[in-house]
Amino acid sequence: MALMTYAQAAALALLHEMQADPSVVVVGEDVGRGGIFGQYQGLQARFGAQRVIDTPISEAAILGAGVGMALAGLRPVVEMRVVDFALCGMDEIVNQAAKNRFMFGGQGRVPLVMRMPIGIWDSSAAQHSQSLENWFAHLPGVVVVCPATPQDNYSLLRAALASGDPVVYMEHKTLWALEGEVDERQGIPLGQAGIVRRGEHLTLVSWSKQLQACAQACEQLAREGVEVELIDLRTIWPWDRDSVLQSCARTGHLLVVHEAVQAAGFGAEIAATAAEQVGCKVARLGAPRIPVGYAPVLEAQSRVTASQVVDAARRLRAGAASKVSPNDQSGPAALT
Repeated sequence: MALMTYAQAAALALLHEMQADPSVVVVGEDVGRGGIFGQYQGLQARFGAQRVIDTPISEAAILGAGVGMALAGLRPVVEMRVVDFALCGMDEIVNQAAKNRFMFGGQGRVPLVMRMPIGIWDSSAAQHSQSLENWFAHLPGVVVVCPATPQDNYSLLRAALASGDPVVYMEHKTLWALEGEVDERQGIPLGQAGIVRRGEHLTLVSWSKQLQACAQACEQLAREGVEVELIDLRTIWPWDRDSVLQSCARTGHLLVVHEAVQAAGFGAEIAATAAEQVGCKVARLGAPRIPVGYAPVLEAQSRVTASQVVDAARRLRAGAASKVSPNDQSGPAALT
């Protein structure tokens, strides 16, 4: 076990994969100098500019090159800097990477890892602060991963590279400095959730940085005598239905919390599945359907806090799972 940051864990995972397999390459802006968050630190010096490849500023070209490399037998890791920028290359993701294996009867594979950091990035406003994991969960043909800890970032990045399919890999923009212990021998399969905390009164499902607010909420609820089972989903698609549903069957209550906009968020899929399969009481909590503001007072309106999670859990336990959460907006202020 070694103590390292979320960014260092990712760099170590890539180091090990690149040592083991010469077909693993890195492509993207600023990767040669270590990436803007240090997630590629030292890799170009170790493996050279032919395997850690700096590119011009063209997301469509970067993703297109990554798809071509994958089809030609390489295992590329494509860096998008932030998920917001990946929108300039959506055709390559949606119509090329995701569909190739299906359209050509499995003759071609696209073992491509697309790193797209998500989440509110302090004072970075609407074009640098989005959480769009639900977009890609809706897309057949891709795997979607959202690691929350250094251990997860190490193990899941290695699992993503080994999967053989296109993976949308979504690290949170403000987790890079998060420190934690990492066991280099620990593997985590794609599609396996982590049980962060055991409890019998309520199931709480979350992922990425929002897990931190949920953990704080669990501490507060425990002081009130409510023992919450906290599940870190880790992989959005495929998601660990068995772990979530087994927990819901025991607790009878499910609250899903995410930083992404609540309307049409992936929490709705989890809640609907649990309601259909288990019949438990369900509620969900996400951000309002507004752009993330630049000013701190506006940015705060898009954050889902620990106190909001506590309030939602109390309402759910009281049998008053509200049809309109604190972050739903149906009045004139809502953007339609």
